[in-house]
Amino acid sequence: MSGEERRQDMIRKLKSSTTALSGKKLAAVYNVSRQVIVQDIALIRVSGFDIVSTNRGYLLNVPHSLSRVFKVIHTDGQIEDELCSIIDLGGTVVDVYIWHKVYGKICCPLQINSRRKIAMLVDDIKNGRSQPLKNITSSYHYHTVEAPDEETLDLIEKVLKEKKYLISDDERV
Repeated sequence: MSGEERRQDMIRKLKSSTTALSGKKLAAVYNVSRQVIVQDIALIRVSGFDIVSTNRGYLLNVPHSLSRVFKVIHTDGQIEDELCSIIDLGGTVVDVYIWHKVYGKICCPLQINSRRKIAMLVDDIKNGRSQPLKNITSSYHYHTVEAPDEETLDLIEKVLKEKKYLISDDERV
């Protein structure tokens, strides 16, 4: 097993573990020294993972949020209302994406969690700095939304449905 494969496997183990994984145990699993494990943990941290060292071992600090994808449709003038409907209920709009008939999935990260970020996006669109991605696919598009719990995601879904922004996957536009 290469070092990269070992680190990827360590990430999988840390993600699935409910308790701290000791350096000694990890060293035994991979048949390497504890120092190699310490170096691997440092490299994993550099790659963006938040690993906490405790007296009992290593823990992966992951945000405790859930996500759901919503297929939506609306006009350019309804962008602000759609996004505010999501964030006002406690959601974060992670991204927007479309399925293009030629290019496939085209995705753009958003990370919108405040009215200030919504205002900036809407201002950029109004000033002609950018066009909404949804305009490529007759206005339908998808948002990945994160929230702290299923109840919040259910409430967001209900509001999007009430406002007629939410459409089912089998609906064609």
